Amino acid sequence: MSDTENPQNAASEEAYRVLARKYRPQNFDDLIGQDALVRTLKNAIESGRIAHAFMLTGIRGVGKTTTARIIAKALNYTGADGQSGPTTDATDDCEVCKAIAEDRHPDVMEMDAASRTGVDDIREILDGVRYAPTSARYKVYIIDEVHMLSKAAFNALLKTLEEPPEHVKFIFATTEIRKVPITVLSRCQRFDLRRIEAEELARYYGEITEKENAKIEDEALSLIARAADGSVRDGLSLLDQSIALGDKNVTAIQVKDMLGLADRGRILDLLEAGLKGESQESLDVMDGLYRDGADPVVVLQDMLDFTHALTKLKALPQLTETQLAVTKDERERLSSMSGSLSMPTLGRTWQLLLKGLGEVKSAPHPQKAAEMIVLRLLYASNLPDPTELVKKIKDEPAGAATASNTNAPTPVAAQTSAQAIGVTEIPMQAMQAGGAPVQAAPQETETPVANLGTLEGITQALEDNKMMILAGQVSHYVHLVKLEDQLLEFMPAENAPQKLAQELTQALKQISKERWVVTVSAKQGQPTLAQQAEVADQEKRAKLKQEPLIDNILSMFPGSDIKKIHTKS
Repeated sequence: MSDTENPQNAASEEAYRVLARKYRPQNFDDLIGQDALVRTLKNAIESGRIAHAFMLTGIRGVGKTTTARIIAKALNYTGADGQSGPTTDATDDCEVCKAIAEDRHPDVMEMDAASRTGVDDIREILDGVRYAPTSARYKVYIIDEVHMLSKAAFNALLKTLEEPPEHVKFIFATTEIRKVPITVLSRCQRFDLRRIEAEELARYYGEITEKENAKIEDEALSLIARAADGSVRDGLSLLDQSIALGDKNVTAIQVKDMLGLADRGRILDLLEAGLKGESQESLDVMDGLYRDGADPVVVLQDMLDFTHALTKLKALPQLTETQLAVTKDERERLSSMSGSLSMPTLGRTWQLLLKGLGEVKSAPHPQKAAEMIVLRLLYASNLPDPTELVKKIKDEPAGAATASNTNAPTPVAAQTSAQAIGVTEIPMQAMQAGGAPVQAAPQETETPVANLGTLEGITQALEDNKMMILAGQVSHYVHLVKLEDQLLEFMPAENAPQKLAQELTQALKQISKERWVVTVSAKQGQPTLAQQAEVADQEKRAKLKQEPLIDNILSMFPGSDIKKIHTKS
């Protein structure tokens, strides 16, 4: 008898649900990794401070839609007797909550904004808002991927969202919170669902494995948790797949094969050979990966991941495998490698691979581009660290490179090495033939004597001492009243900075090395230097206009005027 002829087998197959659906949380206590959200919502519901709109945001698979359904059930809970109010506890004994969980209650409506993006779809919702719920306490509208709504749809929603009827609640979910208009966000209570830590995911997946009567190695659980990248649903899908693969007895090797992690050991071989300068082995590993179907882009991405892990290990050797996102075997190899590598070398490797990744993505032949990146890495492995190179060039006396050290870098070699590793160019004229720096004679610069007896002299002294902003303020805001014997009295112009006198006092003391007294006066002072310059400029223009040649030019072009006078030095 076939399976279709056997009702029991058919029912058994239909009854199976994937783990992501089977173990979907049904109340707040079932949610993992969202303690702040759970605590806030529990307090709000228990105290009756329930918002009319919620915005749930986070990466895929952290529980946005699940949380929305839990909120809908909690608000509409009536209990077994149908008389209970909203609760934060289990809702298994409530018929309304069961209908909501099974997505068949008429008062709790879910809409996928990714497929229904238009204003007409929102109008359907708004038309039903004014009607009371049929059997539930609240009408709840759950809109998933709300950022996909059109601009017109968002605008149509605004007024109702700001002042909805008391029997209506809106719950929005999105993975792209920045695409949601601020006018919508300001009308909602926002909750950010964070990524779940790998350790917490591994523990959770272990509990589910026990419920499924399956066995799985701890390392396999760690691999699945890291591959989930903070998403509970992604990890449950991988766990479901691994249980089927291992026939309820899952090993780490099986999970590695399933996730395509078996070649990461060879990629680590490639990185290690490249850092050691072993060209033949590096290219052989690269060719082997390509023949086995490895994507050059993925190879470089994995090399970047290992370089990142190496750098973290170098800085903090006590980091765990979970914090490094590597397996136990990879951790041991990386720990061994990090001892012989310096921070500048790892930084240089990161920059080479990161720049090379972009080149591989845009190259007409990615494999050849990837090989060129490996060759660059091989060449850079023989270069000294930038700090050591510059220090050697600066500290070595003239002629010592040729007399005592034949292996010292020549100016051309030093310049090439510096360019290859990405440090600032070493000036060629600063080095002698032997590679040592030329000790240039120090040039003494005379500081001009400041003439502080006039306001113009003070402005010039400020400019000479690189105090350009203060010099400009003195020119535009100071009406001089009195200036003599380190005493400056002035009336400030309108909009002058409040601390102008204080800052000018400090500046004059710094320039003259003497104590100055700068005071603000209510007396009418002289025009500011800027006003005096404007008057002088106007006088020059008027005098120029009297010149016959200039007068003729202005007459030939009606409406023309002298805008600026340039004095040739």
